Amino acid sequence: MTATEPLSEEQEVFLKHIQKKGLKRTSQRDLILDVFLRTEEHMSNEDLYRLVQKEDPTVGQTTVYRTLKLLTEAGLAREVRFGDGRTHYEHNYKHQHHDHMICSECGKIIEFFSAELEAIQDAMAAKHKFEITQHLLRIIGVCIDCRRAQKQATLTATR
Repeated sequence: MTATEPLSEEQEVFLKHIQKKGLKRTSQRDLILDVFLRTEEHMSNEDLYRLVQKEDPTVGQTTVYRTLKLLTEAGLAREVRFGDGRTHYEHNYKHQHHDHMICSECGKIIEFFSAELEAIQDAMAAKHKFEITQHLLRIIGVCIDCRRAQKQATLTATR
């Protein structure tokens, strides 16, 4: 992103947010935002740092961490936890709400949306006069690939 290129909507949101916080636009922040926006996977701070390092080895891990926090505050990123002890980040700006199924064997993450689950959640909230401000649903289990591998290992062991 250069000064002559028009800003994307996400870049404008980020720029307004950092200006509101009294911070300046820097080439390192621009790069971190650009790498984050180009990557659709769930990323930890360390994952994003490794990707940014490939493009600019002078960017420090603390800069990546602080910029991720700014992206989260600006509504561009959302923190998600999958039970592995690490905080992951995913795109949040104008992305449809979704939930996650996580394989406890390989760590694969499957995103899904269920109108039925959303309706049940809203009905439960109404029944208990509860105002939902956010919800996170994580379903932990074993994916089909890992179940196949386990079945294959069992068959091989019994021969």
